[in-house]
Amino acid sequence: MTPEFLLSAIIFLPSLGALILSFLDSKAVDAFRIGTLVVTAVTFGLTLMLWSQFSYDEPGIQMLVEADWVKTWNIYYRLGVDGISLPLVVLTGLVSMLAAIASWSINKQHKGYFILFLLLETGMMGVFLALDFFLFFVFWEVMLLPMYFLIGIWGGPRKEYAAIKFFLYTLVGGVLMLVAMLMFYFNTGGTTDSFNLIELAKVASGTSETLTQTLSPNMQITAFILLFIGFAIKLPAFPVHTWLPDAHVEAPTPISMILAGVLLKLGGYGIIRVAFPLCPYGAAYAAYALVAIGVISIIYGAFAALAQTDFKRLVAYSSVSHMGYVLIGLGVWKIVEATGETQNSDMWLMGINGAMFQMIAHGISSAGMFFMVGVIYDRVHHRDLNKFGGLMGRMPLYSGLAAGLFFAGLGLPGLCGFIGEIFVVLSTWNFNPTLAIVAASGVILTAGYILWALQRVYLGPEYRGPHAEDIKPIEAREATVGVILLALAIVFGVFPGILFNVMEHSTAELVEGMKLGYEQAASQVSTTLQAMR
Repeated sequence: MTPEFLLSAIIFLPSLGALILSFLDSKAVDAFRIGTLVVTAVTFGLTLMLWSQFSYDEPGIQMLVEADWVKTWNIYYRLGVDGISLPLVVLTGLVSMLAAIASWSINKQHKGYFILFLLLETGMMGVFLALDFFLFFVFWEVMLLPMYFLIGIWGGPRKEYAAIKFFLYTLVGGVLMLVAMLMFYFNTGGTTDSFNLIELAKVASGTSETLTQTLSPNMQITAFILLFIGFAIKLPAFPVHTWLPDAHVEAPTPISMILAGVLLKLGGYGIIRVAFPLCPYGAAYAAYALVAIGVISIIYGAFAALAQTDFKRLVAYSSVSHMGYVLIGLGVWKIVEATGETQNSDMWLMGINGAMFQMIAHGISSAGMFFMVGVIYDRVHHRDLNKFGGLMGRMPLYSGLAAGLFFAGLGLPGLCGFIGEIFVVLSTWNFNPTLAIVAASGVILTAGYILWALQRVYLGPEYRGPHAEDIKPIEAREATVGVILLALAIVFGVFPGILFNVMEHSTAELVEGMKLGYEQAASQVSTTLQAMR
């Protein structure tokens, strides 16, 4: 299979599946369920094929696809994959397939739900594979509408409020990204490569052979702030996180799985793929702010989770806390002002690798935690932590799987959540020991709210809530999802090299490019100051 066909198939096969489903009778519920599962399973298989064809030793973009799209404005259909995007593409395929299995619990308007579900997968895959800034923006916005309707129609009692809040926050982020994109376009003269993310990154590092224009330090700072806010909303980081708990609580279980497992990763990926390479000077300028915001997100999210009595809202705030480690890992690079050099870039590389690993680990554990909440909610129709108890005796297999996945989220050694967090904390010590200590304390708080939740829900003498007669053992379909996610949490916790081997060359290239970009911009600042004197 040619790279051109493989990358395009990964993106658009779900849309083709949605088109086929649109011709089916609305009453063919089983056809919608099975058809969606088949399409997502084949798409996941294609992502594994992409992984098998990927060369670990090549740091740059592989399997590059380029074709004219809107040639008048120099907009191209550019796709490609590297060690940063590949793990996220495979994660998207996996979570989408498992969410399709979880979608058996959807009990109304099946045709519309599964069509929107598949369109959402196309948008997510497109973001991770797009290398044209305009194409990236299009796929970013494509995700907005399916998610809005999936929450607004199939959500809980306050679904309209949650959907509108999600839409507005994401739309604001998209507008800021659009402004930054126009800044790059007009500052490079609207040439052929003005939307090429790879070429723009070379411009920022001073290694471009096709674009001679330079991105001034002031422009980089302004553009980075715009891009960071847009991506921080999706991450989400404090204080632009408030849409997330409402969206999670009201969304149906499969959509919560996708929201936590994939959509939050788009924020971190956007920072790595767009904001950092295009604005290295701006990233260095804001490094302390990034780490501080990450630390605040960790502690705030953990305390907020401790205060919750709604099981699903507790897991939602845990995502705010865990994604704070991603932001810290990305921001822990320090510039020696006297020389303009990056200090201990190996530690910064450790932070970036830890942040990438944390995104994948959180995608597995958080999707599993939300699924486990959904399993019991489908039976008892409430999420009040104070009314649970005794589920270990009534549903032993379910409780065991849930405990394993929650321990993965806790960061227990031997499970996937531990690796990313420890790499990030170690790299933070080189940046600022005080912030490292505060970030590490988040692990204690995480253990507090997760263990307390496990005690209230699964332990104790008896269940104290309504619909006790409906508490039945976990079904084979539900167990399949839980077993797959727990198995992956164990595999990546024991063999983290599976991911590090894929991403390490690409992240190292990113670090070197940003060092060059910072040095080039710093020299411009120095020259300007000397001229002013």
